[in-house]
Amino acid sequence: MSYFDAASAAPLHPVARQALQASLDEGWADPARLHREGRRARLLLDAAREAAADAVGCRPDELVFTPSGTRAVHSGISGALAGRRRVGRHLIVSSVEHSSVLHSADAHEAEGGTVTRVAVDRAGAVAPGAFAAALRPDTALACLQSANHEVGTEQPVAETAAACRAAGVPLLVDAAQSLAWERVEGDWSLLTASAHKWGGPPGVGLLVVRKGVRFAPQGAVDERESGRAAGFENIPGIVAAAASLRAVRAEAAGEAARLRELTERIRVRVPELVGDVEVVGDPDRRVPGIVTFSCLYVDGETLLHELDREGFSVSSGSSCTSSTLTPSHVLKAMGVLSEGNVRVSLPPGTPAEDVDRFLSVLPGAVAAVREKLGAPASPSVAAAGEDVLVVDALGRRCPIPVIELAKVIGDVPVGGIVRVLSDDEAARLDIPAWCEMRGQEYVGEEPADHGSAYVVRRVS
Repeated sequence: MSYFDAASAAPLHPVARQALQASLDEGWADPARLHREGRRARLLLDAAREAAADAVGCRPDELVFTPSGTRAVHSGISGALAGRRRVGRHLIVSSVEHSSVLHSADAHEAEGGTVTRVAVDRAGAVAPGAFAAALRPDTALACLQSANHEVGTEQPVAETAAACRAAGVPLLVDAAQSLAWERVEGDWSLLTASAHKWGGPPGVGLLVVRKGVRFAPQGAVDERESGRAAGFENIPGIVAAAASLRAVRAEAAGEAARLRELTERIRVRVPELVGDVEVVGDPDRRVPGIVTFSCLYVDGETLLHELDREGFSVSSGSSCTSSTLTPSHVLKAMGVLSEGNVRVSLPPGTPAEDVDRFLSVLPGAVAAVREKLGAPASPSVAAAGEDVLVVDALGRRCPIPVIELAKVIGDVPVGGIVRVLSDDEAARLDIPAWCEMRGQEYVGEEPADHGSAYVVRRVS
């Protein structure tokens, strides 16, 4: 098996395993106690905090350990908003933030706060000017990831942080996808991360709050972790997290160059081997191990199962793989194709031979899925027909509406119209994306008795 889903959770680093086993024997006692065992546990906790702070680039007393990266995000956002309540209740986030950030934004809005969601370009990046333009006198906090979890695009954190600093607004950075590779540059105010993203054990997160940032922890608190993360510290997990972070950083320069070459190989070869594919995310400003692409006329869940049977573990942002039947909010915000979406995220140490085997297997897997779904083997040829053709795809899910559109586009003359009736949320994103890929004109969406009508004009 080849595990290509490191952006979700990286395999446990050997150093993390060694540190975890050793600290289970030495770090089980209460670090708040003064007896020998407590002092030993405290030494381990303090050493881990210093190592993690060095990797982040902050003071040890600015960093606390939380039970998860999600908890770090929730605590960081709620604490910063509460600390600056006198300034206002306006929150800024990008439209492609991790769900933990967006859930916090939704909760803030439900409690009477206001939220500005800054749009991104087709590569998934925010424009620093657009972020700066969203700042207001009542802005209490801004949030921007260092790199996107789904497509790997790096964000302009340093420029955004400078704009926020000039406006007197703290910036919280979700550094989960990038901290293994390097420090986050810029004058940010708060930072969060999660150990399982860099090969540490699950259940350990980081929250950094710079000195001078107004911060008021919310909910029940206790005396541990400066009152910012209640409960007994998971010392073995924390020690393993800090040790593995230091280890991956020591390997980062060489490994980053190697993984960039492998993901670039995928970016270039997949469109050549498969066809009707859109590679998404910034081609240059991206973290080393992530490459994401979407395939026309493919059910994402079925493709993942096909690849799993061939020995490859990947993930997808397709609506076809979601119980809610809605496309990834990241792909939706980018305005790119969501159907048949595959995210390949390579863990450190991935052999080049595994990538070559993936590239040899992928065309057959995609072809098998397309054949099952009855997808067109090639673009439709010109044919005479009516000026308007209606495709009823109501009740049918991604990628069927697009497949049906592709089958009939050649049945209308150049300049003719196809109206696709669909009640699938993904069609709102995938039909315009198909038009752009196939050189047809997307006229727009119209209301229908059931669902919507997506209007396409044949150009060629």
